[in-house]
Amino acid sequence: MDALMISAAGGLRARMESLDMVANNLANTETSGYKTDREFYNLYIAPEANGGDEGSAVTLPVIERSWTDFSQGALRPTGSALDLALAGKGFFAVDGPSGSLYTRNGNFRVSPAGLLVTAEGYPVRAVAGGKLRVDPASPIEVSGDGAVRQNGQTLGQLEIADFANAGAAIKQGASYFRSADAPQPAAGTQVEQGKLEGSNAGAAESAVRLVSVMRQFEMLQKAMSLGTQMNRESVEEVARVAS
Repeated sequence: MDALMISAAGGLRARMESLDMVANNLANTETSGYKTDREFYNLYIAPEANGGDEGSAVTLPVIERSWTDFSQGALRPTGSALDLALAGKGFFAVDGPSGSLYTRNGNFRVSPAGLLVTAEGYPVRAVAGGKLRVDPASPIEVSGDGAVRQNGQTLGQLEIADFANAGAAIKQGASYFRSADAPQPAAGTQVEQGKLEGSNAGAAESAVRLVSVMRQFEMLQKAMSLGTQMNRESVEEVARVAS
């Protein structure tokens, strides 16, 4: 395989990975608390990919790793007392099926057992690891520091967790994260009741990037077709001269 075909094939693979990432961002532009994924590119030099010339290695574009943009999404009022948003850094801590999970999606509800839970039914954790039991028949009040009150009594305080290295948090689903690092209390974060944080993946930006990636993919396909045609014509010419 010549240098043109190797480079085009490497570019196609990187563009396919990027296409999946951008398409997922576009699909989650309306998902509360969603954080957009972006890619970090690098060049890979294969020792065996010398392009047919001794000592001239071919560099291939690859997505070295993806990273998550944790920038704040817009806070939109919902009018529901069970909808909570975070203004600042940090995550709501919840008890997932396999351990602690963290989310920016504060679309909560009250379970039949009287627990404050996420839309998926995961219990929302209070400071010190407890659960929040509420009366579904009575309104709740949540202050800026995360204290939950009902009927004049304080039921507990929401655990708002943060990490020294947010980049170590790994996505689990559209709006949850898990991390092997120990959490710490978020500093300066305010809880806003009756609001939800929107996705920080802009629909317009994601659509533009999707079209751009698709066009690059088409160009690389044409380059491979051109390379195939050139190779075929070269073989035919050699055969014609030899005959």
